Amino acid sequence: MGRIDHGPAGGSEGGQRAGDAAPTGTTGTTGTAGTAGAAGAAGASGTAGTAGAGGAVADDTGTDTGTDTVRSAAAGYWERRGMPTVPGQVAVAPGSSLLLLAVLAAQSAQSGEDEQAGEAGGALRTAAGRRTVPGPGAVFLPRPCSRRYARQARLLGRAVHTVPVPVECGGVPDPFALLEAVRRARTRGTAGRPGEPGGREQGPSGVLVLSVADDVTGTTVPPELLHEVCEAAAEEGLLLVSDETWRDTSHRPHDTVVVSPAEMLHGSAHADAVVVLTGLNPAGPVPLPPGAAAGAARFPATGRGARIGARTGEVLAALGAGLSRASAAAAAAALAESAEVRERRDAATRLHGARADALHRAVTAAGAVCRPPHVGRGVYADFEQLRSRLAARGIRDAPALEAELVRGLAGHRPPRAGDGPGGTGVLGGHRFGDDPHALRVRLATDLLAGARGSGHTPETEPAAFPEGADLLELPGAAQALTQVQSVLADLTDGSSH
Repeated sequence: MGRIDHGPAGGSEGGQRAGDAAPTGTTGTTGTAGTAGAAGAAGASGTAGTAGAGGAVADDTGTDTGTDTVRSAAAGYWERRGMPTVPGQVAVAPGSSLLLLAVLAAQSAQSGEDEQAGEAGGALRTAAGRRTVPGPGAVFLPRPCSRRYARQARLLGRAVHTVPVPVECGGVPDPFALLEAVRRARTRGTAGRPGEPGGREQGPSGVLVLSVADDVTGTTVPPELLHEVCEAAAEEGLLLVSDETWRDTSHRPHDTVVVSPAEMLHGSAHADAVVVLTGLNPAGPVPLPPGAAAGAARFPATGRGARIGARTGEVLAALGAGLSRASAAAAAAALAESAEVRERRDAATRLHGARADALHRAVTAAGAVCRPPHVGRGVYADFEQLRSRLAARGIRDAPALEAELVRGLAGHRPPRAGDGPGGTGVLGGHRFGDDPHALRVRLATDLLAGARGSGHTPETEPAAFPEGADLLELPGAAQALTQVQSVLADLTDGSSH
């Protein structure tokens, strides 16, 4: 597949009209998040230490309980994935979005510029007519990416620069485009230069948020490409925040390798430059009960990691961002990965993988370009080469493409979590920070769930979906696929209607 042009490197995210609000609490009583240890409990030698960033968990009486259980379960979860972790390196909160917000605020504080400005995110200033952020620098994002990343950065007043993804996959920026974007940001004054506050000699000058298992595009990052991205980010002094919420949803786990930047940089001079995030919620890879949500962050076992972890805990404490007792119990159970949890997750992964493959075949048969899906619950289709046909129908950008697909698909099934407008599971690329003028759209695998009752939830999915099972034998699946194929064929048949 040839390179897909996602617009100029380093540009601002445009056209984003919808996003995931950062969760500020969960069902039940929440308490104040607290730090678990003093900053700097781990030395710069890289030996394991305490990051000092455990979120508190509140029971119905307001007594903190369960924090250690969740953090210990998260440490074990990462240990099983090749990332040695102790509970003191872990912070927990009611969702990964809130954790990302806290980590960005903590990284900003590390430069000391927030102390001068009096705000965790740094004060905005004007330079050469542009709104910029001093000291801690910009936040760099792959384009497209999860809708919540830019929102968290902008809540803190951070400059956001999106960078096109490479041909191979989504989830990470093209490494050469990333270097160019950082240098342009420094020219504009939104990222620290080496030797200046926030520059390489004083710690990360900015942040790169990436996802090695990208649910937006349904792809994973090849290890060799991830190595190039990590090298580029380390060269420019960026803190890497790796969202690995979907890493356990490889459709073909024996053929797909998912590597974390924390594994990639372990033992190197840049081992302290990676924070790992994972999120759990009712619609996630391991569904939690309705109303429950949690997120966990892993900080490096270094002095810098301890300092960022401690500051993250302070931010969570200031926000009162504790887990409810129910969320804590559900999160600990999910992270402990009992045989029942693994079987449930694997069955759901096979099912969504089969749906993703069917969607991929449908969109490519209609003439769109689409990376083969390997992970997550969606495909990302590019209709650029059909622009003239779509233009004849008045479809010239992502919002119009989304609206037409919504119109065609609406009504064949009830709304579900994560759906686009009209409950169709369709979202234009502009909602993920992509160029709004490009004809790109994400189609959710739930499009092929079939027409069910309005009470459909992840728990009502088939309890088992063995290897090699026929997706079309499931109730309503064949009808749903036929509907999608019909809408796509009608959209791209070249007639102007």
